[in-house]
Amino acid sequence: MPSAEELYDEAIDCVAAGDLDGAISRYRAAIALDPDYADAWEGLSMALADKELWDEAIAAAHKAVELAPEEELAYTNLSRIYQRAGKVAEAEAWAAKARVLDWKRQLRQGGKEE
Repeated sequence: MPSAEELYDEAIDCVAAGDLDGAISRYRAAIALDPDYADAWEGLSMALADKELWDEAIAAAHKAVELAPEEELAYTNLSRIYQRAGKVAEAEAWAAKARVLDWKRQLRQGGKEE
């Protein structure tokens, strides 16, 4: 049986090949093995968004944020999904949260960008 990481890697390969259904299936299998796998939740959210399954994509993106609250990219991806779903106010709110995280990171680094 493949590990959660192997299933995640397979999902990325499926996305690259244009097989969103295969990717979604593998992301879900990875999550079944490791429910706290934030990267798998994020990948799942993006694949679901590419299929325009907005409610599911938004729920998965929220889970990614919950699991990785200091990860700026999780907030940015949630914002992008809201924007693509036509929910501009929500998109702007999550984009603002991503910017705050970025500012905090910069302050911790003494104002130097990575």
